[in-house]
Amino acid sequence: VLGPSNAFAHAACLAVTQTPGRAYNPLLIFGGSGLGKTHLMQAVGHHVLKTSRSATVCYTSAEAFLNAYIESLQYNRMVQFRRKYRGVDLLLIDDIHFLAGRDGLQEEFFHMFNELHTRGRQIVLTCDRAPTEIQGMDKRLVSRFAWGVTTQIEPPDVETRVAILRRKAELMHASVPDDVILLIAEHVRSNIRTMEGALKMKEISYIHAEA
Repeated sequence: VLGPSNAFAHAACLAVTQTPGRAYNPLLIFGGSGLGKTHLMQAVGHHVLKTSRSATVCYTSAEAFLNAYIESLQYNRMVQFRRKYRGVDLLLIDDIHFLAGRDGLQEEFFHMFNELHTRGRQIVLTCDRAPTEIQGMDKRLVSRFAWGVTTQIEPPDVETRVAILRRKAELMHASVPDDVILLIAEHVRSNIRTMEGALKMKEISYIHAEA
């Protein structure tokens, strides 16, 4: 559901899917929790897989990336680790701020980033804040992030929240009165997942009342 809060991020993601590795590389999407960063990132991956079946796409959270790195060190599998992540056409890493303060992993990611970018492979990242605001993030990485496009997703306005709730209700095959949707939209302002949870609770209460 498009609105003023996510329109540019959506347009940037579309551009990436049309010319991966050329337009907006890297693409970094930042914003608060529950605003749709991961949703957009995964949509990019699904679209690339759908339109180019030969493409190699890797999605991972930064925490899972860290765990894989530690395991590779532990069992002397760094060659396999590097081959896995450096051999992709599209690398999607969620919550890149999780790398802050982890110098060894940042060094590894720095060289991985350089190789992928040099080879024209697309990189998409999400973060909970602007890269320049991440304490403990290598300045070399922050400068690399600036090579592409950094876009923010902001909390949606009330009209967008209503549109999101109506769309969620359609997907749930739920009949929710407009006044209830407006009530939820007016009271839950900053997190789409919380809005969806409130909508589901309301639907459960209707089912319980009818029973």
